[in-house]
Amino acid sequence: MRPTSRARRSSAHDGPIDLRSDTVTQPTKQMRAAMAAAEVGDDVLDRDPTMRELEIRVAGLLGAADALWTPSGSMGNLIALMHHLDRGDSFLAPTGAHVLDNELGTAAWLAGGMPRPLEHDAGPGKVSPSAVRRAATGDAPYHALRTTLLCLENTHNSAGGMVTAPDEHAAVVAAARGAKLKVHLDGARLWHAAVALGVPPGALTVGVDTVQVCLSKGLGAPVGSVVAGSVEFVANARRLRKMLGGGVRQGGVLAAAGLVALERIDRLAEDHDRARTLAAGLRERGWQVAVPQTNIVLVAVADLTGTLQRFEAAGVRAVPMAGQVRLMTHADLTDADIATALRRIGPVDGTTGHADAHRAPARPARR
Repeated sequence: MRPTSRARRSSAHDGPIDLRSDTVTQPTKQMRAAMAAAEVGDDVLDRDPTMRELEIRVAGLLGAADALWTPSGSMGNLIALMHHLDRGDSFLAPTGAHVLDNELGTAAWLAGGMPRPLEHDAGPGKVSPSAVRRAATGDAPYHALRTTLLCLENTHNSAGGMVTAPDEHAAVVAAARGAKLKVHLDGARLWHAAVALGVPPGALTVGVDTVQVCLSKGLGAPVGSVVAGSVEFVANARRLRKMLGGGVRQGGVLAAAGLVALERIDRLAEDHDRARTLAAGLRERGWQVAVPQTNIVLVAVADLTGTLQRFEAAGVRAVPMAGQVRLMTHADLTDADIATALRRIGPVDGTTGHADAHRAPARPARR
């Protein structure tokens, strides 16, 4: 159920429509109540019971032996890379992957890995098994760069939330295994992929060594991700989390919201539907937009900075992504919000790629 506060109800009429990310969602009343009532303990000393419940449930959904809560998806990814990589090892990842471009270089800085981007030769956000085999170093001489890990991303954020299906995933993982590579899956929006494909999340993690999933993207938890893998991995991951400053005490207050978030996975289909409605409306107005597979809409424009400024002035909040405008649907939006956003954006200006200047002005977005 989406929030029904006064501020939420009025947004379609006089406030900004925030399409920057699905992380802007507010925790629901049910989440807030669960957080207030959560059974808690010192997770650093004895493990917090509510946090442990969340970890076990997520591990089961992902088909993993165990799991560990982390404050963020970036920390979850970093923990996995620190576990898998020795200093000086290289790792493969699709071009534009979050671990390459949006985690402040921690893969190299803290995990000690050398990133090797792979072009999307199997479709947007996807790499082929043959590309993985070619990039693997195999039996190289001792002084050569040693490739030991493949990082995948599903959905692929900067490719517009593109989904990798189970058969595609299995083929790429098999190629990595054949090349003696470990596999980490950045599944920050794996829930979206599972809903789009109509498969359980575990169908998209087969064969990986580790996987990270987010509870604050789309599912609406205020904070938190989970990284999963073997029992041995999680034991080491707990040490690595503490090294990175991620030890928590009464973490059940946060984990309780994550448990409620897991009950909202099916509603992600609403976000996908609204993204398609938004994309179709933009195309009708002359904008260059592909049909989204999930909740991310990318708009190709001639002037990225100018278009973002126009959208902001019109009361539609967006961000740049891969040289395009990114608009993202989420749980706190209604159908009326999408209609309002389309009205505010208006038709494209064929010369500049901007929205038509004739539309009625809206209240500027609050900072």
